[in-house]
Amino acid sequence: MATITRENMGLLNDKLTVTLQKDDYFGGFEKSLKQYAKTANIPGFRKGMVPAGLVKKMYGQSVFTDQVLRTVETELNKYMDQEKLDIFAQPLPLDNDARALDMNNPADYVFAFEIGLKPAVSVDPKQLAVTRFVVTVTDEMVEEEVGRLQTRFGNMTEPEAVSSEDNVLNVSFSETDAQGNPIEGGVQKDNSVLVKYFAPAFRPNLMGKKKDDVVNLQINLAFEDKEAETILADLGLTKEDSNRWFNLLITKVGLVEKAPLEAPFFAAAYPNQPEIVTAEDFRAQVRKEIENYYAQSARNQVQDQIYHQLLDNINLDFPANFLKRWLQTGGEKPKTAEEAEAEYPSFANQLKWTLISSQLTQDNQIQVLPDDIREFAKMQLFSYMGGQLGALGDNQQWVDDYANRMMQDKKFVEDSYHRINAEKLFAVLESQVSAKEEAISAEDFAAKLAAHQHHH
Repeated sequence: MATITRENMGLLNDKLTVTLQKDDYFGGFEKSLKQYAKTANIPGFRKGMVPAGLVKKMYGQSVFTDQVLRTVETELNKYMDQEKLDIFAQPLPLDNDARALDMNNPADYVFAFEIGLKPAVSVDPKQLAVTRFVVTVTDEMVEEEVGRLQTRFGNMTEPEAVSSEDNVLNVSFSETDAQGNPIEGGVQKDNSVLVKYFAPAFRPNLMGKKKDDVVNLQINLAFEDKEAETILADLGLTKEDSNRWFNLLITKVGLVEKAPLEAPFFAAAYPNQPEIVTAEDFRAQVRKEIENYYAQSARNQVQDQIYHQLLDNINLDFPANFLKRWLQTGGEKPKTAEEAEAEYPSFANQLKWTLISSQLTQDNQIQVLPDDIREFAKMQLFSYMGGQLGALGDNQQWVDDYANRMMQDKKFVEDSYHRINAEKLFAVLESQVSAKEEAISAEDFAAKLAAHQHHH
């Protein structure tokens, strides 16, 4: 009769010792050996006709070892189930000597294992206090967005000469020396640039210029850092080359005439909203879109606060020594004690979040169903298509086929499962925490987000 003893080794860290007696495993060993003899393929013997002694001699020891180890595992799992032990990963063997297993001298064997126990987690989201920022949408913000849309849906005209920083120039860059003489085999490239893309100090050099005019320039003086970087990259050059000289040939002068605030523009910008008739309606719609955008950002920011408060306010103890040992042996490839030590803090943090979120998932009975994942696949497809459900017309079948294909993709299903679970969880938590609203300007809100760039 197998016996198991349990003793404490440290915080949430126990040692389980399994003692097997001969009759716990010997019957199973003989049975396995008979099974082997029936199927063994040994040259010179018909299948199933191999003498038992020969099978035992050839395969006995490995069958014996397997049987003993399998019995240990079964007993261990049975014990952990009975005792309801909630453990990390799996038990780690403590210096057990497999060489001592000898089929010719079956004996009592002792195996020791180390287990790491999970700490109990209790979370009360009602204790959390968060701030929900409400961004003030100003008239300037609305006008700026209206102007952007007017330009986007505007009309391209070709004035004779450059007259404003809103002019678009089609240009051809060709490399020269400092005197403006073309360089044999120098860099050449066509591009299209807005006048306001040039450095303010350089813009006057472009005013009044027409098609076929040439301006000689140095990249670092004609453009400011960020724009210079983009232009250099487009020319296949690096920052080191930013003082090179180029002739800029203007091949076309363009100007976008902003779309007037009239019905055709409203229809182009918001194709599915025939109720937008006046400029006032249009501005109201733009304001609503900006408000929705900020409301969504504020939601994400609240979720971020919840995440951090849960991590910061809940103290969980971990069996650190066990987990470090497990990090050394449990991964794809073995790690040194130093590597495990270095990785441990971020590993423990992830582990902490996993325990907290699975406890909350359980407390709130959150479930992710296959249909949720299927829906998620469809939404993803629509976002690839630029959010145009209409673009697919009556191709519902095609969309369903896509979703069904994605359901066969194990990685997709796993990733989506975690994402949907987190979304559902945070939506519930958001309704449970106590939130106070606070008005904030768009600049301050942006600064808040920038100060806190990171992803879970």
